[in-house]
Amino acid sequence: MSFLRPKFITSTFSSKKRKRKNSESNSFNIKGLTSELDEKKDNLSKEESTSVDNDEKITWADDHEIFEKDLVSNFGKWKELSDLDRLNVLGSPKEDRARILAAKFSNTVDEIMTELGSKAELDYFDDFELSENPTKIIPLRLIHSFSCLPLKEQTEGRVQLITVWPPTNRMSRWIYAVSGHKPVWSLGSPEKIIRAITENFGIGADSLDDSDLDFEDDDDGQDDLEDQNAAIIRFVNEVVQKAIVDRATDIHFEPHKETLQIRYRIDGQLVPVRVPDNLRSFQDAIISRIKIMAGINISEKRRPQGGRITFTHGQSDLDIRVSTLPTLYGESISLRLLNEKSQPLSMAELGLSSTSESKIGSVLEKPHGIVLVTGPTGSGKSTSLTAFIRKIHKPERRIMTVEDPVEYEVAGINQTQVNAEIGFNFASALREILRQDPDVIMVGEIRDRETADIAIRASLTGHLVLSTLHTNDAPGAITRLIDMEIEPFLIASSVEMVIAQRLVRRLCMECCEPTKMSESDLMASLALLEIDPKEVAHIDSVRDAKGCPNCQNLGYRGRVGIFELMRMSDSIHSLVIKSASAPDIREVALKEGMSTLQGSGWQQIKRGLTTIDEVIRYSDGAIEDETDILNTQERSI
Repeated sequence: MSFLRPKFITSTFSSKKRKRKNSESNSFNIKGLTSELDEKKDNLSKEESTSVDNDEKITWADDHEIFEKDLVSNFGKWKELSDLDRLNVLGSPKEDRARILAAKFSNTVDEIMTELGSKAELDYFDDFELSENPTKIIPLRLIHSFSCLPLKEQTEGRVQLITVWPPTNRMSRWIYAVSGHKPVWSLGSPEKIIRAITENFGIGADSLDDSDLDFEDDDDGQDDLEDQNAAIIRFVNEVVQKAIVDRATDIHFEPHKETLQIRYRIDGQLVPVRVPDNLRSFQDAIISRIKIMAGINISEKRRPQGGRITFTHGQSDLDIRVSTLPTLYGESISLRLLNEKSQPLSMAELGLSSTSESKIGSVLEKPHGIVLVTGPTGSGKSTSLTAFIRKIHKPERRIMTVEDPVEYEVAGINQTQVNAEIGFNFASALREILRQDPDVIMVGEIRDRETADIAIRASLTGHLVLSTLHTNDAPGAITRLIDMEIEPFLIASSVEMVIAQRLVRRLCMECCEPTKMSESDLMASLALLEIDPKEVAHIDSVRDAKGCPNCQNLGYRGRVGIFELMRMSDSIHSLVIKSASAPDIREVALKEGMSTLQGSGWQQIKRGLTTIDEVIRYSDGAIEDETDILNTQERSI
């Protein structure tokens, strides 16, 4: 079997059932209840009434009874649900069913859950309080299997439970068997229940939990090993799946002395993930599993390695870049998630104002020249270039790109990915592209003098070139090219516009609230951002982050760009030819109306898209860099 680029479909993996002696049952046994379970099953079956339905015979395989009854026929607007759609709903995990129905009928999940509760005669709670120690009432295995949790308020002789989908008779009998009490079911928000389970027990706790399983036979060692391997596979899949649902761009597995920490990077911020308490004991197996998936040598632990995983989630294929690094307590593994079907953004969706969009659009219509986008790693440079390409794409234009990697697929565009292992880098790819008769060329990044030289000469021979540089601001891009030993007169002749950008977190529209900042505090913030103090009049437009379940209590959901646009003019050309410093170029550009990162950030604040703290945090570096340069010049004088 080849492990170079394994492609697997995420699904619910079930452990291989143990083959027990004397033809024992293959279903899992809960410790201490093996003999008691059958007795309680028999007692419950003899009762004339149950908490589920007095009129129907209890069955153990009736997982779909809600749909098999008259739910569809009784709901008028659900008559359009086809047999295929019904199978799709029933074949999905319980926590996803309401969302699928909501998408089908253009309703909210709350509306669907309310209707399901009405039909099943169950209460629906939008908010709920959980029991302090849920596992004392029902085992962790059932909490995960049934996606249910015990509520704080309990009735004597009954178990108050909340779940994500109307329960089946089988679920009720299991709850009675392990608790000795009849369940009283209610419905709740699937998203909130699943989040509560993860926050309380950790992601993948069900996969790695073997405390409630009965392993008595020593002859079953091989089967136990197979079960553990399957559990590790499930755990890794669950970590990646949750990262996709949470919109994470990176996953970090970081080994420490007493634990294996897992963190997601969401909207540019690292967010710790609650993990099971026993995760440290599975560290080597988890790291080995990831290395196998990525086609990496699992026996090599002394040096860094890299690999790739193709991961299928629903209708999306993800290209996951894997990097390993030896650390003090084991190998640290980082996964970069790249969705091959990600939809590229338009220029308006980037966060550009109408004025900035118009200025960029006028430059993109030029037949030749270079447009540079600058910023640190992860600032959205490639996303912006892709948006620019979408805007200028026409049938009469031949557009070609060379990227590392291809992050967005754009219909009608010829996209190439570099491969350093065979010497196919940006410079060599750019040479070959020039032989393909392109009109527009996008170079993922100008990393060295050779690539910069070819890109500039391509722009001088009648091509529009779009590319990126790693600099903090727009004027710094000019000095960066000079540092690469590109002749200043070539830079002045080819560069048409430089755009510096950052990504700030976008406020969650569900929970953001008017700011509690005083006018004096706002004046101080405006002074730090070098904004006109008169802008304090817009204090009513300033909003603060709060936090809600919709945004995972972060107060932010998604990101929006802030931009600095520098259009090359005759006066700036003169400075470039003289190899002027970045502050001198910036001073002239500001006099000619260059928009700054701070000014763009303030516009986004006034639009209610982000907060003062976010703009200060992302643009403060540019302010400090500029101040340091000025101070250095003054000292030299």
